[in-house]
Amino acid sequence: MASHRRPKQPGRARVTVLTATAAAAVALTSQAAHADPKASKAEVKEKVDKYYEEAEQATEKYNGAKEKQDKLDQQVTDLQDKVARGQEEINKLRNGLGSLATAQYRSGAVDPSLQLLLSSDPDGYLDKASTLNQVSAKQASTLKQISEKQRVLKQERQEATGKLKDLAETRKVLGEQKEAVQEKLAAAKEQLNTLTAAERAEVMGEKEKADGGKGGDGARAGRDTSRPDLGKDVPTSGRAAAALAAAQGKIGSPYVWGATGPGSFDCSGLTGWAYAQAGVTLPRVSQDQANAGTRIYDQSQLKPGDLVLFYGDLHHIGLYAGNGMTLHAPKPGANVRYESMGNMPFQFGVRIG
Repeated sequence: MASHRRPKQPGRARVTVLTATAAAAVALTSQAAHADPKASKAEVKEKVDKYYEEAEQATEKYNGAKEKQDKLDQQVTDLQDKVARGQEEINKLRNGLGSLATAQYRSGAVDPSLQLLLSSDPDGYLDKASTLNQVSAKQASTLKQISEKQRVLKQERQEATGKLKDLAETRKVLGEQKEAVQEKLAAAKEQLNTLTAAERAEVMGEKEKADGGKGGDGARAGRDTSRPDLGKDVPTSGRAAAALAAAQGKIGSPYVWGATGPGSFDCSGLTGWAYAQAGVTLPRVSQDQANAGTRIYDQSQLKPGDLVLFYGDLHHIGLYAGNGMTLHAPKPGANVRYESMGNMPFQFGVRIG
């Protein structure tokens, strides 16, 4: 006989769980319906370009702090060496006077002036000029040498202490700039990871034409390792020619922030390295390289090998290659290459004398 018992009702706890699950499903469905669509390739490129520009700004600040740190390191080392040598000289002079005092003591006639010297500092002794007639001319000369060397030693120690303080502050700034660079690069990488491999290559400029997409096939080489039409201009000097030739030999080398070659470069690292091959030493950062020669504001007056500066704060630099093209280390993730100067806000050129 069939059972007519009423079906068992679900417990209160089970009803609560089912209700919460249903509510969550509705909420997720609603969120999905109103979720922001995936950023377009153009939007990603805009963000990536911004992050890379900020990373390069931080890189040049890092380079400046690194250069200052290196100089301070050397200055501190030199000062510490001078202090050590100065102290050694003072010790020798004191030992000489001590030997004389010992000899006098053994003879039962210790000079009062030497007693004073050995029981206090030489400066205090020399202040008591009335006692100078109690020492020999040689002793007086030695005491004066000690006093002068102590004065210099004190100055050098104070200077070293100041340099060490500057060094500590510079190292702190260096760490902050390094962190800033890494933060921007990580943000750019996160954006790039939302794209396909082909889209990433296009965003990084590997598929774009040198004229920003306006030219024909003849301009295509400006974004890769091929040589575009650079015109017939010639460098103004052998040094400029040698620097440009050196940079051309590094086409395809990767951009690495803080790098100065020979295997990888950042923007000012490339220009500095290229001119070093021509026997010219340039400052480390782009803003300082901007003051290394004669400025040329008319782009039509540029000659191959001239430095070319971009952006209002001059955080990017390259070498003019001719026909409106620059040869530069463009940005993280890209290699040394030719590029149309019209792709960046040109400020002025610098001709190295």
